[in-house]
Amino acid sequence: MHDPRIDELARQLVRYSTATKRGEKVLVELFDVPEEVGIALVREIRSVKATPFVNLHNAKIARELAMGATEDQFETIASTALHQMKAMDCYIAIRGSHNVNELSDVPAKRMQMLASKMRPVLNQRVNKTRWCVLRWPHPSMAQSAGMSTEAFEDFYFRVCLLDYAKLKPAMNALASRMTKARDVHIMGPDTDLRFSVAGIPAIACGGAHNIPDGECFTAPVKESVEGIVSFNAPSIYQGIAFDKVRFEFKQGKIVKATANNTKAINKILDTDPGARFIGEFAIGFNREILEPMRDILFDEKIAGSFHFTPGQAYEVADNGNRSAVHWDLVNIQRPEYGGGEIRFDGELIRRDGQFLAKALQPLNY
Repeated sequence: MHDPRIDELARQLVRYSTATKRGEKVLVELFDVPEEVGIALVREIRSVKATPFVNLHNAKIARELAMGATEDQFETIASTALHQMKAMDCYIAIRGSHNVNELSDVPAKRMQMLASKMRPVLNQRVNKTRWCVLRWPHPSMAQSAGMSTEAFEDFYFRVCLLDYAKLKPAMNALASRMTKARDVHIMGPDTDLRFSVAGIPAIACGGAHNIPDGECFTAPVKESVEGIVSFNAPSIYQGIAFDKVRFEFKQGKIVKATANNTKAINKILDTDPGARFIGEFAIGFNREILEPMRDILFDEKIAGSFHFTPGQAYEVADNGNRSAVHWDLVNIQRPEYGGGEIRFDGELIRRDGQFLAKALQPLNY
């Protein structure tokens, strides 16, 4: 039986998230998701008199390609993909691989090469199209979240179909405060971090790019980051699971990085010079997402969290850092995770995951 929530989600992605208009071209990329999802998106795109284009992907085949990838091969793949992306007005991607570790045994140097070759395609999509990306629920995600499959599906649609438009006034108020701020100070367990955001805009995210959504991001002045930060949410990057990630900074650079797999994390950070500098700082506030599940599209939006991102900066909030890496790492500051504070120019903005100013309180969990 067809789930009507799929149609509701397709409608939100097309009419709200990407605001697709008559005559536009929309690229839909589907990674191991049910056919019903693609059909719903194609129909919804056509309903607004736009033209759908569809790419289908399979995680196991992608792994096999990556295992024997060559530079010439991926230069051709990237060139073709870039040509296609340049022709698009909008982009929607839904990723539903059943194994988030599918690429974990691809050699690190090959993963770095792939990321480097495909970076121009990603930059074109992020900076030149209206885009939205999301995951698709499946049993392995439910397992990671510690939930039954049915309960996770209900959770998934609840967080994805959140009334983001209702939160816009408070999100815009937070973006305004972040844009006006010069200095940020973050404190918590094994975390004492200072940096400047002077002159770099803050962007409120309310369902236009990621689903689920609920964050406000900017970037630190590249060489301003000083101190230490520990991340209490688990992470997966390039198919490798990381826990207890900890960074030390001097003049903006990660000078020491440790984790459960310290060797692997330093290989990633040595991808290129920009990988040891931070390209994004963001505050998460989706009240429906409380616990990490090693899926960054969910985890970076956790209520009462912030994330700090080694690597590439976004052009809309640009500190000039360039890298093939963009790795969001999450610290949760709610009391059950040890608490913490965020201050802008000395003013306490959030304590233990709760915003203090009245204008920001609608973002509290």
